Amino acid sequence: MSDNFSYILNTILAGLPYTIWATVGGVALTIVLSFVAGLAMLSRSRSVRFVARVYVEGLRGTSEVVQLFWIFFVLPVLVGFQLVPLFAGILVLGLNHGAYGAEIVRGAVQSVPRPQVEGAIALNLTPRQRMLRVVLPQAVVEMLPSFNNLFIQLLKSTALLYFITVPEIFRQGDVLRPAFGSELGTIYLIELVLYLLLAIVITLGMKWLERVLGRRVGREPSTRARVLARITPGRA
Repeated sequence: MSDNFSYILNTILAGLPYTIWATVGGVALTIVLSFVAGLAMLSRSRSVRFVARVYVEGLRGTSEVVQLFWIFFVLPVLVGFQLVPLFAGILVLGLNHGAYGAEIVRGAVQSVPRPQVEGAIALNLTPRQRMLRVVLPQAVVEMLPSFNNLFIQLLKSTALLYFITVPEIFRQGDVLRPAFGSELGTIYLIELVLYLLLAIVITLGMKWLERVLGRRVGREPSTRARVLARITPGRA
């Protein structure tokens, strides 16, 4: 192994923890916002549905890069303090992908067979009990293939944090570019492999979750859910 390759690899790997933290934090926030906004869009309250729809359409319909710049450069002017770059990145990743995830949650909840809900009503379960004990356990299994796709997209979006100086793997590789112009193929190949490995970890984790939750509720994700997750380009 040449000295140049070792130096390049170690420099890029120094950004791996930031990419992982941004992905984990973004995924956690995405899950919370997806369920809050997704269920809000199914609320009986028109005002709650309106607020949820404004959030979903507003975040899905605007550029993620502009959102990142607004949070990092404009918001501090309004609130009077500067956000930590990594935190600002996690916030934007969660807000943006949570808007897409909200539609996944809404669609999965509505896909639960009506007889299941009617059976819960016949058992005199309250709306809250029906949602927690009957609808969500089945809907979550239906969501997993699409969420797998969404989380991988979020992982790739961590490269955008380059613009606000977060030293994730893409920025670490770009730092090497002036001094190692002849090694650009090696630099970008290492980055591609790292993103691929992280995506594989996400996929394996979601597949494991599918099996575990599927056995508990006696239901696997439908063929339609799997197909939609695979053929939807970019976003789930």
